[in-house]
Amino acid sequence: LKVEPNATIGEIKSMFHKSQGKSLKDEDVLQHLPVGTTATFYFRDLGAQISWVTVFLTEYTGPLVLYLMFYFRVPFIYAPKYDFTTSKHWVVHLACMCHSFHFFKRLLETLFVHRFSHGTMPLRNIFKNCTYYWGFAAWMAYYINHPLYTPPIYGEQQIRLALVIFLFCQIGNFSIHIALRNLRPPGSKTRKIPYPTKNPFTWIFLLVSCPNYTYELGSWLGFTLMTQCLPVAFFTLVGFIQMTVWAKGKHRSYLKEFRDYPPVRSPILPFIL
Repeated sequence: LKVEPNATIGEIKSMFHKSQGKSLKDEDVLQHLPVGTTATFYFRDLGAQISWVTVFLTEYTGPLVLYLMFYFRVPFIYAPKYDFTTSKHWVVHLACMCHSFHFFKRLLETLFVHRFSHGTMPLRNIFKNCTYYWGFAAWMAYYINHPLYTPPIYGEQQIRLALVIFLFCQIGNFSIHIALRNLRPPGSKTRKIPYPTKNPFTWIFLLVSCPNYTYELGSWLGFTLMTQCLPVAFFTLVGFIQMTVWAKGKHRSYLKEFRDYPPVRSPILPFIL
């Protein structure tokens, strides 16, 4: 960046703010870039960074621990007479197992499955993300494990149907994560078009660009049906809105990057959204 000696700090800042250059990837080779013999590079300070692995482990450990605290009814949460007591409703125990399974699965996927295209993210994001995940987990757990909690209106039939939906979508979500992992060799940031594999849970790739979000939505819809709890329904709605934003962004990226990308695919819901 060339700066005149008499330039003010404001003018220097404006050089960065007004720059419209193309963002470059870490793996881009200088001699392959569409520039002449000279080029101007602009650098932006993103602030303190933290690894994605650390972020995900922090995000997912919190809900797991917080939910169990409410489940075991540790002191100071409910009335003293309920300290360390258990619920009389079996759906409460089932919900705890499903919730714990979901976040334990996420922790294992973070450690052994996911391959991240970006190594770090801004440190400030971890506080925002943890507030979202931890806050909702505590809100849901408080009502589901409350001594006055009442089971779903349609009883065992509703609970069993919800469990089938939840488990089906959990397996589907894991299958998609494995398929996406296999697209990217270790240590590589190569991007490819994801296609269905021999695993039937991946066949949804025929219609959806981000089926991991589709299955994630299905899991929380199942959990909502299982618990019939308003905070869970609200968490599902907020999560769906956020995942839709992510899915649309990734879908646009696929269309822009790959000319032969299947046009029939939708971002998150087949033929709808």
